[in-house]
Amino acid sequence: MTVETPVRRSPGAKPPGPLHRVSGWAMRHAGLAVLLWVVVLAAVTATATVVGANYKNDNSLPCTDSQRVTDIFQAHQPKGDTASVQIVVQADGGLDADKSRMASMLAVVRTLPHVASVADPFTAPGSMSTDRRTAYSTVSLDVAATDMPVEDVRTIIHRAQDFARPGFQVEVGGDLARNAADSSGGASEGAGILAALVILVFLFGSLLAATLPLLTAVFAVGSTVALLMLASHLFPVPEYTTPVMMLVGLGVGIDYALLIFSRYRHELLKGTADPKMVALDTAGRSVLFAGCTVVIALLGLLALGLGSLQGVALGVTLTVLMTMLAAVTLLPALLTLFGKRIERSVRKHAAKQRRTPADGWRKLAGLVQRGPWVPLLLGTVALVALSLPALNMRLGFADAGTDDPAKTSRKAYDLLADGFGSGFNGPLVVVSEGDKTAAQVLGQTLAADPGIAAVTPPQLTPDGKVATVLAFPKSAPQDAATSDLVQRLRDDTLPKLESQTRATYLVGGATAAADDFASAVSKRLPIFVLVVVGLSALLLTAVFRSVLIPLKAAVLNLLSIGASLGVITLVFQQGWFGAQAGPIEAFVPVMIFAIVFGLSMDYEVFLVSRIHEEWRRTQDARAAVREGLATTGSVITAAAAIMIVVFAAFLLSPDRMLKQFGLGLATAVLLDALLIRCIIVPAVLRLMGNRAWWLPRWLDRALPRIALEKD
Repeated sequence: MTVETPVRRSPGAKPPGPLHRVSGWAMRHAGLAVLLWVVVLAAVTATATVVGANYKNDNSLPCTDSQRVTDIFQAHQPKGDTASVQIVVQADGGLDADKSRMASMLAVVRTLPHVASVADPFTAPGSMSTDRRTAYSTVSLDVAATDMPVEDVRTIIHRAQDFARPGFQVEVGGDLARNAADSSGGASEGAGILAALVILVFLFGSLLAATLPLLTAVFAVGSTVALLMLASHLFPVPEYTTPVMMLVGLGVGIDYALLIFSRYRHELLKGTADPKMVALDTAGRSVLFAGCTVVIALLGLLALGLGSLQGVALGVTLTVLMTMLAAVTLLPALLTLFGKRIERSVRKHAAKQRRTPADGWRKLAGLVQRGPWVPLLLGTVALVALSLPALNMRLGFADAGTDDPAKTSRKAYDLLADGFGSGFNGPLVVVSEGDKTAAQVLGQTLAADPGIAAVTPPQLTPDGKVATVLAFPKSAPQDAATSDLVQRLRDDTLPKLESQTRATYLVGGATAAADDFASAVSKRLPIFVLVVVGLSALLLTAVFRSVLIPLKAAVLNLLSIGASLGVITLVFQQGWFGAQAGPIEAFVPVMIFAIVFGLSMDYEVFLVSRIHEEWRRTQDARAAVREGLATTGSVITAAAAIMIVVFAAFLLSPDRMLKQFGLGLATAVLLDALLIRCIIVPAVLRLMGNRAWWLPRWLDRALPRIALEKD
C-alpha cells in the first residue's frame, strides 16, 4: 500500500473549500481516516448493543375521529392496556365432540409465561360460531405488546398447536402472533449486496476496485443503524425504520461511492495529474448536491405533520448524511491507501476492452438527436400509461388478511372469517358520549344498517360516561365496501342520530384509522409536493443557472414517481404476478415520493452537470449532450443496476410493506435511469438547444452561485 502525496497548491490558486479540506485531510491521513471510521463503527455499535433500542410506533392522527376515540379510551380507562392473542379452533365434527381436548389445551396455555387469563369459548358470549364448528379463545397477557418477548409468544403458538390433529385445526391470531412468525430478515440485504458486488466486478474488472464502493456503503449504513438505535431514546422512531433505512442506505451509499470512483477511474485513464481531487471536485460535489436534494425531499415529510412518518424521515435523512460523509472521506482514504494497486487493475482492465463504451452512448445520443420527437412522445406516453393505475390506488393498513397463507395468523384470520363472517376481523369501534338511551339508540341504528352484520350491546366505561358498540361489517376489513360504510356512518347516519339524541358519536377502529390516515395525507399532500419540488427546483436553478432545466427535472421526476406507484397498484392492489391483493400501505406512497424524488435528482445532477461542463467548455449544445451522455451513460446504468438489485432484493422480505418499497423504488430507478436520463432527457435538451441554459438577468443576480464543476 502506498500513500500518495497531494499536489501542492500554487500561490495564486483559490483557497480550498470545505470539501477540499475534509477530503484533503482524509487523503493526507488515509490510515488514520480509515481507523477513525472503524473505531466509530465499533464504538456506536457496542454502545447501541448495550443501551438497546426504544422503537415506538407513533400512530397518532391529530384532529381525526379515530384519534379522538383513542383519546377518549385513554381518558376514561386510565389503566394501561395489556396485550392479547387469539387461539382459533375449528373442528370438522363440531367442537362439542372435542370439548375435553379444548379444555386440556386451554389449561396448558394458562400455565405459560405472561398469560394472565384464558377465556373459555364455551362460556364466553359470542366466542362460538352458530354452527359450533369454529370458536376462539382470547388469551390475555400481563404485559403490554411492546414488553411481550417474542419467544414467549412463539411458545403459546407451539403449545396450542400441539393439540391439533386431523379434523381439529388450531391456529393463533393477533398482531403479536403475526410479528412472532416474521423472519428476522437479512436475506434480502445479503442478496442485494452480493448482486451489487457482481455488477461492480464486471464494471471495473477488479475485485478490489469493486469492493471499495461496497465498503463505503456498509460502513455508512452500519454506523447509522447503531446511531438510529441510540436516537430512538431521544425521539419516536418506528420499528420499521431500520429496514427502510437499510434499503435506502445500501442503494444510495453504493451509488454515491460509485459515481465518485467512476470519475476517478475516468481521470486516471486520461492521465490527469491528481485524479482523486478532480473526481472530488466534480463528481464529489455532484454527490453532495444530490444528497442535499434527497435530504430536502425526506424532510419535506415533516410538512405532513404525521408522527409515524417524522421518525422515518429523520432516520433515513441521517442515513443519507452518513453516506455522503463516507463518500467524501472514507472513499478518498481507501483510494489513497490502495491507489497503486487500483491504478494497475484499472489500466489492465481498460487495455482488455476492445471498444470504448462511450462510443455506443455517443451513437445513442446521436440517434435520439436526429429525431427527438419520436423517443420523447413514446417515452412520455409509456410513463403516463404506467401512472394511470395509481389514480385508483386505495390506501390502508396491512392486517393478517394480507399475510402469507402459510402463516398461522393468516389461517386464524381465515377461520374467523369463515365461522363468524368476513367483517369479524375488523370491527368498527363506535363510541357514544351521552346517556344510556343514546347508546341504546346507537346500537339499534347500527343493527339496521344494511352494511353491518352484527353489533354488540353497549359497554360502559368504568366511570359510566362513555359507551362503546362494536359493529361488525358484512365486508372484510380490506374491502372498499368497509371504507364506504365508515364514510356513510360519519357523513349521514350518525349526524342525523346526533341531532335526535343530543349525543356525540365517533367511529374508530383499524379500518377507520386507515381512512383517516389516507385523508390526512391527501389534505397535506399539496403542501408536501410544493415544498419538495419547489426547494429542489430552486437548488437546480442556482446550480445550472437555468429555468427550463429545473422545470424539466420536476416534470420527469413526477412522471417516474407516478409510474412506480402505478406498478405497485397493479401488483399489490390488483394482485398481478401472484401477489396477495389488498390495499397499499397508507404511508408507502408519500415515502416513495420523498425517496424517489431525491434519488431521481442523483442521476439528473450527475448527467446534467457533465452536459453543463461540456457546454461551458464548447458552447455547443448538441455536442455537450453527446459527450455528457457518453461519459456518464455507462456509470448511470451501472449505478442504476446496483440500486435496482438492492431494492428488488427486498421483494424476498416476508414483510408486505418492504416488498412494496422494494418494487416501487426498483421500478422508479429503472425507468429514471434508462428511459428518462438516457432517452427523454437528451431528446428534450436537443429540442431546447442553447435555450436550456437561459436564465433572466434579474434572477441570475438574485440567486447564489453553487458550482459543481471545477472553474
